[in-house]
Amino acid sequence: MHAGTSDIQTLFEAGTHFGYSRARRHPTAAPFIFGTKDRSDIFDLEETQKRLDAAVAFASSLAGSGKQILLVGGKNEAISIVKDAAERIGVPYVAGRWIGGTLTNFKNIRKRIDRLEKLMSERDAGVLEKYTKKERLLIDREIEELLSRFGGLVKLTDVPAALFIVDTRREETAVREANQLGIPVIGLASSDCDFSLVQYPIPGNDTSVRSIRLVADAIARAYEEGKRVPEKK
Repeated sequence: MHAGTSDIQTLFEAGTHFGYSRARRHPTAAPFIFGTKDRSDIFDLEETQKRLDAAVAFASSLAGSGKQILLVGGKNEAISIVKDAAERIGVPYVAGRWIGGTLTNFKNIRKRIDRLEKLMSERDAGVLEKYTKKERLLIDREIEELLSRFGGLVKLTDVPAALFIVDTRREETAVREANQLGIPVIGLASSDCDFSLVQYPIPGNDTSVRSIRLVADAIARAYEEGKRVPEKK
């Protein structure tokens, strides 16, 4: 077992085995389902464990070769977990609405991030003092707006080498953009997700805070450890 990965008992305690109702099951989820209880799908945690191990090893190897991962999670249960994990390991994130074109139109997105950085450094350096109060108010408003949309992406200097996504169905635009560019996706995906679009699926509960935190922390920890162990050339 790879360092930093949880065992089946821990996955079980975090409720990672709970899927959605049988009626909502995506056909591609079938191989990961152990059975159905009270009309809800139950994941096979041995399968989840195996997939989590593979995802953790992949995240670690990315960091070891100096590649960047982008963490994505816009649903309420995931926002603070994704943001905290990303800030802890110093990688970019989207914890909120995914802006269409973040990957496929990265050049334009990066221009907006550069604008944000320029305004913020000017504000910090006191350069904005020369403007009128009203102009400064408008600039502050622009900074706020750019921050809320692109604040987590400041560290993204180029298209990332991989994405970690919580709930690949909800974040289908991000998944589609990654697929289009051939960027591998690590995804915590419940039984309603299309597993054929995810290169490193982690079949499990993507709405429980405990389950999300467990998986996000395992990926973040692996990435952090990978940074300390450079890839053998």
